[in-house]
Amino acid sequence: MEPLWLVIVLIVVALIVGVILGFLIARRYMVKYLKENPPISEDMIRVMMSQMGQTPSEKKVRQVMRSMNGQIGKK
Repeated sequence: MEPLWLVIVLIVVALIVGVILGFLIARRYMVKYLKENPPISEDMIRVMMSQMGQTPSEKKVRQVMRSMNGQIGKK
């Protein structure tokens, strides 16, 4: 029969590796999902700018979208 401490160490190591791999896989999936389905669209930006009293020009809308996509890509 194998020593009990060896079994316990192997179980703890397997749990730690599982948690790390699970985190990395979930993070990769979420980054990919947010790139494909951004949480905000150009129409939403236009509505927000209108509500703040700004005239939503196409240049401003695209600039905001670029900055938001840049933030998502950095994370």
